[in-house]
Amino acid sequence: MTCTLCNQALQHLLADRYYRCDHCGAYNKDSQYRFTEDREKAHYQCHNNDIDDIGYQQFTAPVTHAVLAHCTSDMLGLDYGCGKGPVITKQLKDKGYLVDLYDPYFYPDTAYLTKQYDYIFSCEVFEHFYSPANELTKLTNLLKPGGLLVIKTHLFVDQTPFEQWYYIKDETHVFIYTFQTIQYIAKQFSYTIEKLEERLVILRKK
Repeated sequence: MTCTLCNQALQHLLADRYYRCDHCGAYNKDSQYRFTEDREKAHYQCHNNDIDDIGYQQFTAPVTHAVLAHCTSDMLGLDYGCGKGPVITKQLKDKGYLVDLYDPYFYPDTAYLTKQYDYIFSCEVFEHFYSPANELTKLTNLLKPGGLLVIKTHLFVDQTPFEQWYYIKDETHVFIYTFQTIQYIAKQFSYTIEKLEERLVILRKK
């Protein structure tokens, strides 16, 4: 059996260096084609994540709006994998929200591990996870019961043949989710699904 988010067994190799998991429905990039840590950081350094850029604000807006709709300013949030331009946190803090930052390259302070959060959000981060099971275990443990996990990533829903899909052209996108994957995560990690859309997922910890 196995899996519980791709610790393997019953995976089928596709073109373009990905395996598809029969259990969770995710597409997992063959480990030999992943970036080294230095190369990965250099890639992220090239991202133009200007917090004052209107286009960037609009791109991240689904996450910002989700937090504003479901959470209040007296709650504590975590921007997990915030990158070098934490635009969502900036917009939330401008409205009086309390948000901690963590990014392994740009905000590496691990003090967040000592806290409990009412909500955690990750914008265009989950597709970069080399070990999604470990990451989800950690994030779930950081959330209070009833807390929200807000995820922006692009789910593969047969928009095009997988091998031709734009999202896998970014070589740091190593783990691709489907609707089946999110349902599997909810079951395995004890969440209820509040929203499940092609580009936005909201899970609530039981």
